[in-house]
Amino acid sequence: MNGQRLSWLAIPVLNTLFQIFIKLAADGASGHGTSWLSGPLASPWFFAAVAVEIACFLIWMQVLSELDLSKAFPLSALSYVLVLLSSWVYFREQITALQLIGSALIIGGVWLIGTASGHGSSRQSTHEIKFPPATTLRARR
Repeated sequence: MNGQRLSWLAIPVLNTLFQIFIKLAADGASGHGTSWLSGPLASPWFFAAVAVEIACFLIWMQVLSELDLSKAFPLSALSYVLVLLSSWVYFREQITALQLIGSALIIGGVWLIGTASGHGSSRQSTHEIKFPPATTLRARR
């Protein structure tokens, strides 16, 4: 597996870790008004979440420098599936059949978008629609 694919996979994994760490930090919240925030902000989980988010940002910048946004961004949707599974594993949250179906649809959608470019194949898709660049459209007005 090449480094570019590892970068792609790091994004949903780091997004999931961020959500887990924020949940763990929020579990330490107590009180009312703004005082409830002092517990989570002092939590080591909060600092872990910030560190993971910074790492995710840096990797995301690298991914975007190598890929079209339309191909890179859908990968972040896998975070929804990973957060759902992590919630079940780590926090013992219940998962419904509709959540599983939705997760399967997300995975299928990400796969369809990711393979739409024809990468890995020597032939172009005959169903591909090419739109002119936005600058060309603005020039025609």
